[in-house]
Parts: sequence; structure tokens; C-alpha cells
Amino acid sequence: MACWYEGPLAAFDTEATGGDAENDRIVSAALVVQDGPGSRPRATRWLVNPGVPVPAGATLPHGLTDEHLQRNGRWPAPVMYEVAQALAEQARVGRPLVVMNAPFDLTLLDRELRRHRASSLARWFERTPLLVLDPWVLDRHLDPCRKGRRTLTDLCALYEVPWEAAHDAAADAAAALEVARAVGRRFASRLERLSPGELHSLQAVWHAGQARGLQTWFARSGTEEMVDPAWPLRPDLSAAA
Repeated sequence: MACWYEGPLAAFDTEATGGDAENDRIVSAALVVQDGPGSRPRATRWLVNPGVPVPAGATLPHGLTDEHLQRNGRWPAPVMYEVAQALAEQARVGRPLVVMNAPFDLTLLDRELRRHRASSLARWFERTPLLVLDPWVLDRHLDPCRKGRRTLTDLCALYEVPWEAAHDAAADAAAALEVARAVGRRFASRLERLSPGELHSLQAVWHAGQARGLQTWFARSGTEEMVDPAWPLRPDLSAAA
């Protein structure tokens, strides 16, 4: 039986009006599905009119302007439903979902569902859980002593993954998927016997430990920034309160 990194995988990515998962809005999203290494990936893309203006003069990485989104984007409510439905289908067929820095993208989607559908992301996975693979968490755990940044750009360079059209949701998702496969192959002796379900559970533990370590570093450096240990989805703030 093939290891998870040699089998079918999907990947999800969003582009947003900013970097605040609680308050910013999705402007584009993509789901990329690949049946196996080397096979042609299939991409589903969504362009969203977020319902709020993109900050005038803002230099957002994805380059999507307010005018372009208003002219070509769809209203958020039906898009969020379609995206959640597409992710639920990946869970239903047992296909692991690669999400780089999952707590941002999945939390952003959850808040959009609450905002526009009076629902939550978790409701879509009550029967069949979503199995997430996060290259950021995996790389940090498996190679903890390596110095330097661990953005998608850095990981693509390290694992020799070609990446074109950076900050395009579909291109970013495809790159993250290939990084996940590359991480699996490089650390095969430590990962090949783990099922996606086991790895999902372990990543939650690993991320919590990484968050605690980063929080300690912030405290020592006098930084007040808080690090959320939740993975792959941050709890709703009102529910947590």
C-alpha cells in the first residue's frame, strides 16, 4: 500500500483582504486535487466580491484590486457554501487536504461561513473528519534545528519545488501539495508508517508545542504578541470566551 505522500492528495489555499483571520475577508480560494505524484492536478477556483472594500492603495500580495473583485467576483454566501462542500467531499473520499499554515486559512473560512451562512466549518465534518497535512508544522517538527524562515517560498526553495504565480491561490495550493510530498519523501523513515489520521492528530500536538516555544521566545524578548496553540482551526472567539 502506497504511503500517504505517494497517494492522492488535495490542497486548499485562500487569498484575503489582509492577514487577520478573524476580521479579514476571502477574495479568492482554490482547491487542487492530484491523484498521485506526477499526475496532472485539477484546480477549482473561486473569485469573491468580499462585500467590503479592499483598502485603497493597499499593496496586497495577490494583486486583486477592489475594482476587479467588484466586477468579476461572486457574492460570498454561495461561494463559502461551495468551498465547504468541496472540502467535505475530500473528507468523504478520505483524501488528505494539504493546507499551508492551516490555522489561518481554515479559521478564515470558518469565520466567513459564520458571517455569511450562519454555520461553521466544523458542521461540515461532523460525520467524516477532515484530515489535514500542514507543511509548515511538519517541516518545523521534523527539522527543528534548521535556521531561517519557513514560508512557502522558503520551503519551495529548500525542497526544490517549482513555484510560479506566487500568491495565486491555485498556484500556492499546488506548491504546498508538492512540498508536502517532498517532506514525506525526505523524512520517509519517520512518516511512512503513519496514516493521515494519525498524522493529523500528531500535528495538533506538535503545533501546540511549537506555539508554546514561540510564546516563550516572545516573552523573553518583551513582545506582547500571543500565539494560539489550536490546530488546524482556531476556536470561535465568542465560544472560547
